Amino acid sequence: MAGVADSPAARNLERREKHHEADVVVVGAGVFGCAIAFALANQGRSVLLLERWMHEPDRIVGELLQPGGVASLKKLGLEHCLEDIDAITCYGYHVLYRGEEITFAYPPLKGDGGVVVGAGSRTEVANGHTKPLPRPEGRSFHHGRLIMQLRKSCMAHPNISVFETEVTATIKGQHGDAVLGVQTRTKDPATGTKTPDCFFGQLTIIADGYASTFRKELLGTTPVVRSKFYALELIDCPFPPANHGHVVIDDQCLALLYQIGTHETRALIDVPVDHPGAAPAAGGVRGYITNYVVPALPPHVQPSVHAALADGKIPRSMPNSWLPSQKQTRHAGVILLGDAHNMRHPLTGGGMTVAFNDALLLSSLLDPARVPSLTDHAAVGRAMSAFHWRRKSLTGIVNVLAQALYSLFAADDWQLRALQRGCFAYFQRGWTDEPVAMLGGLLRRPLTLAYHFFSVAFLAIWLNVVDVCTRWNGLGVVLLPAALVQAVLILWKACVVFLPVFAAELR
Repeated sequence: MAGVADSPAARNLERREKHHEADVVVVGAGVFGCAIAFALANQGRSVLLLERWMHEPDRIVGELLQPGGVASLKKLGLEHCLEDIDAITCYGYHVLYRGEEITFAYPPLKGDGGVVVGAGSRTEVANGHTKPLPRPEGRSFHHGRLIMQLRKSCMAHPNISVFETEVTATIKGQHGDAVLGVQTRTKDPATGTKTPDCFFGQLTIIADGYASTFRKELLGTTPVVRSKFYALELIDCPFPPANHGHVVIDDQCLALLYQIGTHETRALIDVPVDHPGAAPAAGGVRGYITNYVVPALPPHVQPSVHAALADGKIPRSMPNSWLPSQKQTRHAGVILLGDAHNMRHPLTGGGMTVAFNDALLLSSLLDPARVPSLTDHAAVGRAMSAFHWRRKSLTGIVNVLAQALYSLFAADDWQLRALQRGCFAYFQRGWTDEPVAMLGGLLRRPLTLAYHFFSVAFLAIWLNVVDVCTRWNGLGVVLLPAALVQAVLILWKACVVFLPVFAAELR
């Protein structure tokens, strides 16, 4: 027994539990915090995981995990966290656009994990039999249930100690600016009062969410908020096709619906900031939903929405934020990640896919074979520089796609509405495999995203030219100059929507 007590694992446990010292301090036991803590612990690192509130969170986003995120979760060894939470399989998307609709699935995967796009073969031969290639699947669920599964896995890991404590500040050394750990306030179970505490690590990773208290200190950035998602939970709501995310687009209406349990469907309704239809005189947010959103929904969905609004309360909301990533090499001993570091509009459901991919990538770059000691700030800095650029192949696509699609789907001028029409027409023509693969976190080619976006733009221009020139019989030639002027304006709007976001995300 003495040998067990003197083992490195036992000594590390004593350091964590008694002295609050570890190789890594992770602040925030959310999606990214749990994933990075588990990944580093699997490498033999000693990890302290700190969380302000260990009860099950009740959030209205972070409920859809794309196939790329499912794959990253599996590589992290956390795929079991999707079990026993009543998760729903998601096969693709269903778009309802001004009464028209189209359904498209995630494209199939090759044997090597590559994506089959276009006219590529959709079958494979195994043991002399031809069978369809497997299609990737996403998952949707109650956010809090997944978080509790992730935390349960971390608490069961021998290299992780979890503490419920509120982090208030970083701790820096007397002879330098390197962060040595964090100051916290921990509640005394007996008295209920909070007392000062400290936790120390060679590296501190802060993932304290979209409302981060450390973002200003460490990054100096501020998220851009253009709208809010208001959430309803619909009970036993029929919305075929099943096992798909549903996007509803109409005048003054953008809504995302997906099933999160056997009986529950989440409805996220986008309400632009300061929209007059959501003003108190117009009935507030409930009035906006009733007057603008409900009429755009299929008749079989409307009763469930009315039932969800029957309690008279204002639906819960979350800001839809955009925060481009920043290279982090200025502050030694500390990293800010997760939503505290990088956010995108939740319309495309890419946030958790980015988080799990980031945890997988960062843990590989900080592997003890590459960085034996996390006190080597130069080595950690090189790893973070590589992390900043290598994550772009996925996050650049997910983030740009989220912002660009939101601009099109929430169109508030005629150029954007023309691009919106072009986007739906693009989908109708069956050109969906690569866009949906990028949406699902499966295809990592940023220039392919640019190609498809501007293909949509040129299709929108063509449709608008045809519409203008055929609007009045016999006047097509006369109206052609006006159509060409509009074509330039539509292309300019496409550039304004896409290029600044593309440049910000890929720099």
